[in-house]
Amino acid sequence: MAPLSSSAAAASAVDAPQQEVESTLTDRYQTTVPQPVRRALGLRKRDRIRYAFRSNGEVVLERVSPEPDDDPALAPFLALLEQDIASHPERLKPIAADLVARLQDLVGGIEVDLDAPLPDDDETGGCDTDSGNIGCGDTI
Repeated sequence: MAPLSSSAAAASAVDAPQQEVESTLTDRYQTTVPQPVRRALGLRKRDRIRYAFRSNGEVVLERVSPEPDDDPALAPFLALLEQDIASHPERLKPIAADLVARLQDLVGGIEVDLDAPLPDDDETGGCDTDSGNIGCGDTI
């Protein structure tokens, strides 16, 4: 093996990652973004991420800034709600049994298998039209 020249070694040091983490894909091609990545990108639940493809073959994960047409009041409201719940947990009330029963009547028969593999792409756009389950734009 040939030794690296000083310029090659410098370029190699610049390109070398400071830290690496791994995650595993599920059968549905989903993964959990590892905590060091979430922290580095400042990601929170429901944030959007972008995959940028570089000419050298690298794929870079980036946090997507909120769109200007997003509701500007939603994030501050949710932050206020989160703070209020944390500050005053005694204000939380359980859901009434009759409301739970009504919700079960509405959606109790709907089955969702989150671990099922995604179907191959086809003319139905991946919709399971034969199972009777709600999907593909159906409404309740």
